[in-house]
Amino acid sequence: MTSPASPSPDRVPVLIAGGGPVGLTLAALLSNYGIACMVVEADEGYCSGSRAICVSRRSQEILAWGGADKALVDKGLSWVGGRSYWRDTEVLHFEMPSEPTQRFAPMVNIQQFYVEEFAHRAGTSAMDVRWASRVAAVRPRDDGVEVVVQSPAGLHTVHADWMIACDGGRSTVREQLGLQLKGTQYDGKYVIVDVVQKTRRPVERLAWFDPPSNPGSTILMHRQPDDVWRIDYQIRDDEDPAEAVKPENVLPRVQSHLSMIGEDQPWTPLWISIYNAKCLTLDDYRHGRVFFAGDAAHLVPIFGVRGLNSGLDDAGNLAWKLAAVIEGRAADGLLDSYSTERVCAAHENIAYGAKSTEFMAPPDFAFKLMREATLRLAASDATLRPLINPRQSSPVAYEGSMLNAAQAGEWTSDLAAPGRPAPEALLAGPDGPLHLTRCFGRDLLCLVFTDGALPDAIRALPKHGVAVLAIEAGADTLGQARQRYGLPDAAAPALVLVRPDGYVMGRWRGLDSAPLLKALEQKGFAI
Repeated sequence: MTSPASPSPDRVPVLIAGGGPVGLTLAALLSNYGIACMVVEADEGYCSGSRAICVSRRSQEILAWGGADKALVDKGLSWVGGRSYWRDTEVLHFEMPSEPTQRFAPMVNIQQFYVEEFAHRAGTSAMDVRWASRVAAVRPRDDGVEVVVQSPAGLHTVHADWMIACDGGRSTVREQLGLQLKGTQYDGKYVIVDVVQKTRRPVERLAWFDPPSNPGSTILMHRQPDDVWRIDYQIRDDEDPAEAVKPENVLPRVQSHLSMIGEDQPWTPLWISIYNAKCLTLDDYRHGRVFFAGDAAHLVPIFGVRGLNSGLDDAGNLAWKLAAVIEGRAADGLLDSYSTERVCAAHENIAYGAKSTEFMAPPDFAFKLMREATLRLAASDATLRPLINPRQSSPVAYEGSMLNAAQAGEWTSDLAAPGRPAPEALLAGPDGPLHLTRCFGRDLLCLVFTDGALPDAIRALPKHGVAVLAIEAGADTLGQARQRYGLPDAAAPALVLVRPDGYVMGRWRGLDSAPLLKALEQKGFAI
């Protein structure tokens, strides 16, 4: 998967700038399609410090498509809930929704470098990671992109048929193309600290507003693997950021807070950084044969944990589309849907992130006054408590996507309407219980709801590039699939087309595959 000593190739199908979690996940997904890709990463290895730490259920599914799920589940810590405090009074307690039949936990805490490592390990031999190398110049062409790569061996020009910029908030590729992120940058700054300390506390998202340990500040805490606490605390507007991250200024604040909450075990600092919230995005994530993903495409606040998770969603959205075009299974126009869908998702994430930021780090006196009133009243009024909790990351719906097929007929649920994430369901499989989401991640998939023999036209769908999964009433023992996909009764036949990234593309009553194939042809798929 990595050949640091081998000469750099002159030509590659896909070059990915940036070997963070988004770039490595994209490379793993593409390599599983057998598509050769070279990752160029400036660092000598995986990142240091915790950085992005909260991995959503949707992101766990995406990592699973690349083969990184077992390592992540084994190492990560699942949330059980969260608590928020105003000064020393608890004003919010929530429990994470947990359904025993779900494949993954709603949210897992794990350091970013583990996500990078697991994604990297999951890649196949088609994935070539070049550490200690950086993109020096980008020259777009009609037939690809000329990329000048600077490595320890010197400068080398690589012709890439396609290029994906995953090189972060200070993207060199974005700068080379003369593109700028647009939106809002907030003044409030947070110091981020990782410390090692043993604790018996449950895995909860913890937040304090104006705590006695650090008056006037907001503090967030998360437990991570390896006995690591992740602590984020807000600094005053008049504090010098360079001074704020010096150990002599950080450690007393951390000690004050740990003492206040009764964490008295010995502790050691691991990593210190600083952060401020940004709500920024490019207008378009496709520029010819260059695509942007993750922080290179958009920057969203940490509140609500949408940064890493939205970047992994970028990877899940783009990988199958690029693979389909490279392999000749779809027209080039399919790639335009990546930008339209993910730009729409970024605007939704930014809108929620901005609301959370304005509560967690009020930008002016009016917001501060409103927040304090909410916190004061929440101690005795339960109806106000949801306002304190940032809305956690959740999959967006591509309701206006150009890929959605027109829907006809009566359906009892909109959970699986075209453009929505395909719902999970626990089925009885030939080898035991089967999570439906295990069938997503690679091919177009037709879910066939029937209790009879499959028509020849349905059985022939794989010849058109569409896998088939028959769901009989006997397999849907809990009734989840038919209920969530909107079937009125156990005997109603239907077809549901699911994209490789786990989104519903269309659904049709009955077992006639002709409308499904016609929809695929209209969307530019080679059938």
